[in-house]
Amino acid sequence: MKRNLTQKILAAHLVEGELVSGKEIAITIDHTLLQDATGTLALLEFEALGLDRVKAGLAAQYVDHNLLQTDNKNADDHKFLQTAAARYGVHFSMPGNGVSHQVHMERFGVPGKTLLGADSHTPGAAGVSMLGIGAGGLDVALAMAGYPYHLPCPKVLGVRLSGKLPDWVSAKDVILEMLRRYDVKGCVGRIIEYHGPGVATLSATDRETIGNMGTETGATTSIFPSDERTREYLTAQGRGNAWIPLSADDGAEYDEQAELDLSKVEPLIAKPTSPGNVVPVREIAGLKVDQAIVGSSVNSSFRDLMIAAKMLEGRRVHPDTSFHVNPGSRQVLENVYHAGGLLAFLTSGARVHEPGCQGCIGMGQAPGTGEVSLRTFPRNFPGRSGTKDDKVYLCSPETATAAALKGVITDPRDLAKEMEYPKIEDPKQYAIDEKSIIFPSQELVGTKIIRGPNIKPLPVLEPLPDRLAVEVVLKVGDNMSTDGIMPAGNRVLPFRSNIEALSEFVFSQVAPDFARECKARGTVVVVGGENYGQGSSREHAALAPRYLGVRAKIVKSFARIHKSNLCNFGILPLTFKDPKDYDKVNKGTKIVFPDVRKRIERGDREIPAEADGATIVTILDVSDRQRKHLLAGGTLNFVKGELLVKA
Repeated sequence: MKRNLTQKILAAHLVEGELVSGKEIAITIDHTLLQDATGTLALLEFEALGLDRVKAGLAAQYVDHNLLQTDNKNADDHKFLQTAAARYGVHFSMPGNGVSHQVHMERFGVPGKTLLGADSHTPGAAGVSMLGIGAGGLDVALAMAGYPYHLPCPKVLGVRLSGKLPDWVSAKDVILEMLRRYDVKGCVGRIIEYHGPGVATLSATDRETIGNMGTETGATTSIFPSDERTREYLTAQGRGNAWIPLSADDGAEYDEQAELDLSKVEPLIAKPTSPGNVVPVREIAGLKVDQAIVGSSVNSSFRDLMIAAKMLEGRRVHPDTSFHVNPGSRQVLENVYHAGGLLAFLTSGARVHEPGCQGCIGMGQAPGTGEVSLRTFPRNFPGRSGTKDDKVYLCSPETATAAALKGVITDPRDLAKEMEYPKIEDPKQYAIDEKSIIFPSQELVGTKIIRGPNIKPLPVLEPLPDRLAVEVVLKVGDNMSTDGIMPAGNRVLPFRSNIEALSEFVFSQVAPDFARECKARGTVVVVGGENYGQGSSREHAALAPRYLGVRAKIVKSFARIHKSNLCNFGILPLTFKDPKDYDKVNKGTKIVFPDVRKRIERGDREIPAEADGATIVTILDVSDRQRKHLLAGGTLNFVKGELLVKA
């Protein structure tokens, strides 16, 4: 049978199940990735398993989110992460060394390998033909312990690329075109595999941009072939021996197919407040811009920063616009310096920040009241910037820099009248410095783990009772993101290792009294619409509500990672059998699941309930494995129970 590249990689790692879309499979994981906003909790979960060392082929811990040290909490967490990484054999990337996706691709990415990351933008690993999947921290902790990763087998959407991008159009516009077509849930349950003659025109970092932001389509991940462009990049990184050729068989079939002619892509922009709200830049040209940012989680490579630097060279940023640059890594910043880009930024009036996520996670760079901000980031969910009622637009480095120069949204093609389009060539050999990565060694095995006062034990989660009586504490609409459920930003992120304190912020942007009302009611349920839990992989959006007494969520449909996280922490992920029943329940509705434990034990898919006397039917669409975890009150309870039996 002629196979596509996705099937080849999945088959090479398959340990349970069959490659039939929708059926649960388990795959071995070669690399694991943690960042500091998810890593503290994940390392506490790994520690709870009682193992001496990680068993994954390569485990890495990055510090890129919580870089602002306004008190002791973030600094304490960083010391915990560094000492725990040393103790358990995890590579540790120091604060300021860069964003996890960029650094992992530079120093560790290998074609054909699997990468499981506690960050939803892990699919950026597609840049080096690595199958990167975002997941909750507990799933990553289990992979670090040598367990396989379970997921519903995705369909494969084959996107055939042809042509070549025109001047002033770049990889960001390609993924914005995909979002224009598919919106934020059109690729749920799919892996996007890019193929065709147009692939060769895209560099490895172009592909990273497309894979990274492909998450916003709802896709499980994205993948590109490993070809000469991949080899060029790895060779320039001094890792040419890691390259192998990988591609789909000629004539391979895909579950779904699409065509994308790169030569016809134009500058695009996502308007507030969704990455899927995409229009051509020309349609909103002229809107005043107060802030523009290039870099961060995506579009922070050498090419992306140098295109901005060359556009700014010999010019000044508009006096009414603040222009920020967030390098993806120290390596990027050093190479931009050698190419003259840093001087161009400084003399143009740009503000250059240390490598890291920065404003992408709401850690600084918040726009002012009513201000318009153009960003090359992957998300613009409401309030994610740190400013209530923010007006954040997502665009390419070309479009962001054009706005910085003109002070208004500008189609970058209009700049052709006054400057040539900069042609940026990636270095043949990058300047490489690994001194900010602490590699595992036997000398570090006995390292004492340092815990600050903000590192709290994991909450105890009770098993599922025989009967579940709950009250609806909140009802929300479609596309509720994990940012809406569990906000980020500099006020909230420092509590990621303290679930009791963190729980006070659950739904705080949507329903400020949510935590108080949960405590007053006891056991509660949240009701939602379509694509509930889109966005970040943060498992805190499941664990913190569970801590407050949320035992079920009833929605029209779930986003993949959040649904898995709910199972991991013993919250029933239920959907309405009849979507019209959504209108029958409201805040205050009392719902009873009379024999819920028995129904789950015997494998019932339909879980009936009484809602203020009226019968509604919900669907529990989970695997047999996940049923066991829900019954136990969560995955960690179940796995620890298994380990005790084996002992």
